Amino acid sequence: MVVDVTPADLDLSLVSLFAGWALTDEVQRRLAADGFTELRFNDGVVFQHVLAGPLSITALASRMGITQQAASKAVADLERRGLLVRRPSPDDSRTKLLHLTPHGQASVEAARAHRSALEAELTTAFGETRVAAAHALLTSIITRYGSPDAIRTRRVRPPQ
Repeated sequence: MVVDVTPADLDLSLVSLFAGWALTDEVQRRLAADGFTELRFNDGVVFQHVLAGPLSITALASRMGITQQAASKAVADLERRGLLVRRPSPDDSRTKLLHLTPHGQASVEAARAHRSALEAELTTAFGETRVAAAHALLTSIITRYGSPDAIRTRRVRPPQ
């Protein structure tokens, strides 16, 4: 038996989760329409660390709280899809540092533009006051139950 549930029937944590997924899915659809069909949601988890500055796979694994083997696998996949490249460190040529490729950087810029456009669309549809209030509420929830430091240090990642 299937129970008919609407968003209004859900508690705040589930509504927030599904709203985040809906926005993320829309960004993914728009990115695919722009030709970034190879992107996956989890790519952004790696990108956020590389954007903070070139780093080694060991450092990436440490920041993400995963094994070096798992980080290596993720990096190899991103390299295969033309989004990341390893380059020798200027300080130690034995160490390879991760960099976004021009295509990877373009995908980040496109995602940022789409997220900004979505927020503008929501503001037009629901009003600046409601969108600002939603943003303030969700920010307060992150501060109360989450970790704003995790966001600042780019340690945000989907649950494992």
